[in-house]
Amino acid sequence: MMRNGILGAAAAMFLVGTLAGVAGLIGAYPIYGGQAVRYLVAAVVLLVITRVLGLRFVRMTGREVLCLAGLALLGLVFFNVCVIESTRASGPALVGTVLGTVPLALALAGGRPAPRLLLGAAVVVTGATLATGLGSGTTESLLWALGALVGEISFSLLAIPLLPRLGAIRVSAYSTTLAVPMLALVGWVSEGPAMLRTPTLPEALGLGYLAIVVTVIAFFLWYRSLPKLGPGRAGLFAGLIPVAAIVTGAVLGVATPSAYDLVGAGLVVTGIMVGLTAARTGGPEPAVRPSEA
Repeated sequence: MMRNGILGAAAAMFLVGTLAGVAGLIGAYPIYGGQAVRYLVAAVVLLVITRVLGLRFVRMTGREVLCLAGLALLGLVFFNVCVIESTRASGPALVGTVLGTVPLALALAGGRPAPRLLLGAAVVVTGATLATGLGSGTTESLLWALGALVGEISFSLLAIPLLPRLGAIRVSAYSTTLAVPMLALVGWVSEGPAMLRTPTLPEALGLGYLAIVVTVIAFFLWYRSLPKLGPGRAGLFAGLIPVAAIVTGAVLGVATPSAYDLVGAGLVVTGIMVGLTAARTGGPEPAVRPSEA
């Protein structure tokens, strides 16, 4: 179970990190309209999967409804808005650096973490910070980046109460479905009727990749792994996002890793190994039992 969780969490965060490599394909597409399209396609695919697998709609409690709405609003919509606006204000380095603290934040949110888990998370944060280029920027960019950090933490913590009854597929399907009208509203306010247009072939391929690989597959893997590892151990793998961006850029030939990139990647891997060793020797964190779906 632990091994499957490790593989799933690592794969999920690595896939999320590859989005930087395809960003150039959709750079000219209206940004918020593109996000709405991405989540619309993902929601349709996930809802079809729930139907094919025979997963019936689950009547949720009031608490579960609030968690799901918060997950969609904070973990998906607010997160995306904050990342986009922080990047617009001063480039991607600062928001990447702030989001690099996710492993430490989730380690602290998981209860009373073992010292080795905290040490591993700190090493991962250091490596992720190096890999994102020691970002600096304006106060506006920093505030947006801190908002993105809140959204990223919410993406995991608000899902934990939902996973026992709904399972990974339904949590992914319901949250992405709720995010679509929210993102459409943001797009309309920000971009007006220009928020949507017919994409070129490269743009369509890029949006399809974001929808299927970065959203459908990565969300499912993450939510499947989160209950098995607990937030602290799972959060260690968030450090793989900048590492995946470095690897993707090198494979596509659009960026050559620097010495800082390589050292940062090495620290991320080291920190993950230290943190997982602590999990084996220090006792498991409380985790929920996920539905098989």
